[in-house]
Amino acid sequence: MTVPVQAIERYLDHAVLKPQMSREEAIEQMQIGIDFNVRTICVRPADIPLAVTLCKNTQTQVSCVLAFPHGASLSASKADEAKRYVDLGVSEIDMVVNYGLIRSGLWDEVEADIRAVTDVARPADVKVKTIFETTALTLQQVARATESAIAAQANFVKTSTGFGSGGATQEAVKVMLDTAAGRIEVKPSGGIRDRQRAEMFIAMGATRLGIGSTSTSVICQSQGASNTGDTY
Repeated sequence: MTVPVQAIERYLDHAVLKPQMSREEAIEQMQIGIDFNVRTICVRPADIPLAVTLCKNTQTQVSCVLAFPHGASLSASKADEAKRYVDLGVSEIDMVVNYGLIRSGLWDEVEADIRAVTDVARPADVKVKTIFETTALTLQQVARATESAIAAQANFVKTSTGFGSGGATQEAVKVMLDTAAGRIEVKPSGGIRDRQRAEMFIAMGATRLGIGSTSTSVICQSQGASNTGDTY
């Protein structure tokens, strides 16, 4: 599957998440995503008001991360975060699930962790993507966590934060897609730094891709691969 040059940008969540970025650097990286007409710019929570202002009157929306990057916050704290981000005007939330609970097989608690956020976001028509950090999990755990996300009425399952030990793999994405069976969307994220890899995941059935801000221009313009040394 070859995605038209003028379409691939609409699959992209353009991540502007490095904690050390200055305000000026964050603005520069956000603007790159807006200029390429990406689906969302995915930002640090403190940057939400700025991102909302920059995206006004564009086709690019604002997503943000929640309980990032470890996911080990109290579920009640995640719900509070979600309410604050919804009130600030985000269109989507990428939450890190407590993957320690996934590894423990505590499936009721995993579902409750996700539902704490979806119960806040859904009434506001804000989409929720659930990040599993799949490189820390077995494929069986990835499948079962996908079922938990479906039960909790999330909109997406997502492979990685981009800040863990690895990014999206074909094996994990295939398990997510097979388990989802059209009931939830799938977002590979982490390590997607060239057009070929982006199109591979789209051909598999992914409907969104998490892309580091330095890779967006490479993917949209089909020019080799970025070489930042980052997972994202």
